[in-house]
Amino acid sequence: MRFAILVLAACAVLTGCGDSGASSTADVKPPSLGACRVLAPEDVAKPDNATEPVECGDEHTAETYAVGDLPDEFEDVDYDDEGLGAWAYRTCSKQFKDFLGADDSLVMRTVVSWAWFRPSQDAWDDGARWYRCDVVGGGEQSKGYIELPTSAKGLLLGRPKDTWMVCADGATVSGSVKVPCTAPHDWRAVTTISLGGAKDAYPGDRLAEVKTRDFCSKSVGAWLNYPVDYDFGYTWFHEAEWAAGNRRSVCWAKTTA
Repeated sequence: MRFAILVLAACAVLTGCGDSGASSTADVKPPSLGACRVLAPEDVAKPDNATEPVECGDEHTAETYAVGDLPDEFEDVDYDDEGLGAWAYRTCSKQFKDFLGADDSLVMRTVVSWAWFRPSQDAWDDGARWYRCDVVGGGEQSKGYIELPTSAKGLLLGRPKDTWMVCADGATVSGSVKVPCTAPHDWRAVTTISLGGAKDAYPGDRLAEVKTRDFCSKSVGAWLNYPVDYDFGYTWFHEAEWAAGNRRSVCWAKTTA
């Protein structure tokens, strides 16, 4: 979560940050659906992107799965309006799940995530109001992105390969490098917990963490087939992510398998 919601990097997902990466020519026309590109984490950290597409049969780390015009409500807003970012999060995350063929739990346990882009500042000033959602081969804490298949459509249907599932390499889950589960790792994201419904108010940091911890303790034990001794970790999110639409926490099992 960007791990699409592990993928939920507020800077990259909600509003974008950093200097513009677009060309000096205002890009008023929406980009092409299905285009593939070679993107890196530094590209995703920017609000716009003018990287030239490549053939999807060639090596690439990003694929555009959704494009469209922004709603009329954003016609006169600032380039970095917070409401724009929240709208993009809801829109791209739903279509991301549909594109990959994943449910709410699985989409939070995949190593791939998504990024969204808007027109360049110049194009925005000229009236361009489109959005672009890309699936990318990594997440917020990835050092680099992995290569995607010719198309990522349906990537998580059935039982996904470990290539596309997220694990963590480090002493603890927090702050560790997230890697595909085919790489050496110490932790695997195994389950998630829903902390509330779409219309529920944020329960508060303390309650969200305690509920996550207690659930993950039991859930990971069951996933490991109830060993006498085991370690588990968990990733829970705060009010900003809740406001953006995330209602889930992630449970991690300490395992190299």
